[in-house]
Amino acid sequence: MHHAADWSATKPRARQEHRVAIFSPGFQGRRRPASGLLPPGQYVTDGFPVLSAGPTPRVSLDSWEFSITTETGARHRWSWTELQALPREKPTVDIHCVTKWSKFGTAWEGVSLDTLLEGVDTAAGYALVHSYGGYTTNLPLADLRNGKAWVAFGYDGKPLTPEHGGPARLLVPHLYFWKSAKWVTRIELLTAEKKGFWERVGYHDYGDPWREQRYDGD
Repeated sequence: MHHAADWSATKPRARQEHRVAIFSPGFQGRRRPASGLLPPGQYVTDGFPVLSAGPTPRVSLDSWEFSITTETGARHRWSWTELQALPREKPTVDIHCVTKWSKFGTAWEGVSLDTLLEGVDTAAGYALVHSYGGYTTNLPLADLRNGKAWVAFGYDGKPLTPEHGGPARLLVPHLYFWKSAKWVTRIELLTAEKKGFWERVGYHDYGDPWREQRYDGD
């Protein structure tokens, strides 16, 4: 069973039956860190709902690893110890789930994808993110650069719990939260876009909350 990134596993039977959110082709430069602004169709929650498809992976820190593989097959990898030795950032951001909840001012700790992509020689324009447990999701590579994304291992001053994607998850707060893949282990860089798990069953390829890009065609 594949795993989702904090939203329900309901698949769209027909587009007119569901109005859940997904995203659009290309980041438009509208980074909105901890803005307190609510995208259309969303409501604010004080909690942090846990919505996943399938069981929660339990990954030992001794065996955990994260890697970036380029379109040429070059592989850059980090153990948990090596990831922890990299410069850390503490972004405070608003997050927006495709199931229509939003949470303002969430506090994270992790390593910027800008740091992880330093020294990675690539001409790729796309990324396919892989998680422990088999979940995948796709993004333009541009949406992982320029301070827009992190591999996060801390939340609210504590280590990230398995239910919320620990030991580490992708954090891409300007897109719907299913793009912030839980239990991240690998990013595959590609010259042509390849859809992830939920994108293959009818959800939007990009997922901009401000455009209500929930389903393919939104």
